[in-house]
Amino acid sequence: MTDQSAALSPRHIPDRLDSPLKRALKSWETLLIAVAIAIAIANSLASPYFLDPWNLSDATFNFTEKAILAIAMTFVIITGEIDLSVASTIALASTAMGAAAQTGAGTIELAAIGLGVGLICGLFNGFLVARLGLPAIVATIGTMSLYRGIAYVVLGDQVYKNYPADFAVFGQGYVWWIFSIEFVTFLVLALIAGIVLHRTIFGRQVYAVGNNALAARFSGVKVQKIKFIVFLLTGLAAGLASVMLTSRLGSTRPSIAVGWELDAVTMAVLGGVNINGGSGRILGVVIAAFVMGLVTFGLGLLNVPGIVMSIFMGLMLILVIALPLVAERIARYRRLAR
Repeated sequence: MTDQSAALSPRHIPDRLDSPLKRALKSWETLLIAVAIAIAIANSLASPYFLDPWNLSDATFNFTEKAILAIAMTFVIITGEIDLSVASTIALASTAMGAAAQTGAGTIELAAIGLGVGLICGLFNGFLVARLGLPAIVATIGTMSLYRGIAYVVLGDQVYKNYPADFAVFGQGYVWWIFSIEFVTFLVLALIAGIVLHRTIFGRQVYAVGNNALAARFSGVKVQKIKFIVFLLTGLAAGLASVMLTSRLGSTRPSIAVGWELDAVTMAVLGGVNINGGSGRILGVVIAAFVMGLVTFGLGLLNVPGIVMSIFMGLMLILVIALPLVAERIARYRRLAR
């Protein structure tokens, strides 16, 4: 093959790869950062209250609990699965905490109950998917109805309110200045998740399962065990989010956190996680959480109704799933046209 024909070949491999700086500039995370900056500028121009430090601190409460769900959801989606029961797990865990609070349980016991219920729900989901082999979307839609249904049966039209005064620290407390306990917890969990996913054997196994579960199994990866663990993680994350949300609201209703499962999936996919599994980075999910938080906070400052925000989030989910598919088809068409 001549040099000229090699240069024209669609399979020609360039002699030099892009520099790290060029790769960074071309990354999805860089695009998200640019979008976040643009949204922040637009919000600051639209409202004079946007740049107030305490307003920005309040804005973090709009997304930190959902972002914690999204971090755990990232592991599940990368394995090629999905968990649609996380919001209902929050409702069930909050109901359990509320029932315990009525009997005089203390703050530590309530937090332990919330985390424990979340872990049990994740264990059950993992059993259905990893052990029984049920499709994750079917299993978690079932448990989504099951967990929230139990909350409605227990509570009905009632509301649990009698929480200990110091229980509010989880959802309303601050570590320092404008940095809330929720926000700092989210950042710490994101750092830990990033290390686990990108720097450990377990993380590599998660990617392997998502890319090709059969090949991973023949390579010695315990596929069922990996899937079981990631569902445990989403259950535990939902339990933690339930503790924070219930603490912040100071009450429990069976309708708590309705629709949050879609917000968590949207954050993960917007952050660059492949909905079909096999790829994705924690950094992208973290930036996506900030983007969605800035969007909802900006719309709130403009008094945009909640239903309009829901429509916007639905469109965003469709868009971020459709864009990579469209880009792939365009790239394929260009390769065939050469």
